[in-house]
Amino acid sequence: MRTAGPVTGTAAGIPFLALPPATGPHPAPLVLGLHAFEPPRGESALAGTVPMASLPAWRVYPGLPLFGARLPEGGVREIGRRGEQDYLVELFGPVVEEAAAELPRLVAELRTRFPITDGPIGLVGVGAGATAALLALAEGDLAVGAAAVVNPVADPAPVIAARERHHGSPYAWNDRSLAARERFDFIARAGEVARGRTPMLVVSGGRDEVVPPEHGRGLHEALRAAFLGTGPAASEARGGHGGVRGFEGSEGEGGRDGREGVPVSPEGTNHVLRHIVIPDLAHAIGTEPGLEPGPLTPAGVLVDRALTEWFHRHVTASAQVRAGAGDGWSTGGSPRAFVPSP
Repeated sequence: MRTAGPVTGTAAGIPFLALPPATGPHPAPLVLGLHAFEPPRGESALAGTVPMASLPAWRVYPGLPLFGARLPEGGVREIGRRGEQDYLVELFGPVVEEAAAELPRLVAELRTRFPITDGPIGLVGVGAGATAALLALAEGDLAVGAAAVVNPVADPAPVIAARERHHGSPYAWNDRSLAARERFDFIARAGEVARGRTPMLVVSGGRDEVVPPEHGRGLHEALRAAFLGTGPAASEARGGHGGVRGFEGSEGEGGRDGREGVPVSPEGTNHVLRHIVIPDLAHAIGTEPGLEPGPLTPAGVLVDRALTEWFHRHVTASAQVRAGAGDGWSTGGSPRAFVPSP
């Protein structure tokens, strides 16, 4: 496919918006972006908020289940009914589970539509989209070369607490909702999230009153312990540390496992785990109604910058992309072997 601008369509039954690589529509890696329940709550809205425009990668933003063109029968009213009946069991859980489960078939079909290389993808999620990304890392088999989560709901309990404050009534916990909370508690499941040693950027908003920076820091610290093999949920890993240019935050340690051939040096030369706080960022990183791109904000620009730098370092700064940008790849041939960035 030859395209110089955004492409909309449906793949594997999932609506999407795709942005071609900054260097042109040649074979390049894929970065998937999963939107939130709050603004940006649609694929075009997220693409407008975090376009990562300078990346030499295909950025594809799929619509979440039950959102936009995928609204159930009854539309927005039915979504409201499910949220009121049992937000965690009837709405949040099903959307997150389906979004994570459908990623492999979405990626497989996108590779038939666009000149996407065969290497691991980048994966970014915002809010509940971040929960889906974490679930895919913990339970899925999709090859992910780097991930980023923005205001991640790494444990649904703070969201339930925020809803309780908003509605002025307690949430009725039961066996099903407690089981759902346990499944989506990725601070407790950090060892499973870290099983592939996927480089992870955690972005928290300093003005996020739903999942405050302490929540993101808790996820970062749990992942760090898992990477190092020192926490209760630790996986078998040994450590390094790293970061992303231009931000201050927690430095993490860890590396990718032997499947990707990137050992972690004791000196910490692999920049694989990072937590940053953007002071003026609220929980919703976009503006209402959140279905289409809204005006950019300074905090949103910083989110986009952080994501761009992260995925450039870990997904696109590879020998494969450097060669492809300048030697006229043929879309009919096999892409070169993926070489992770140092």
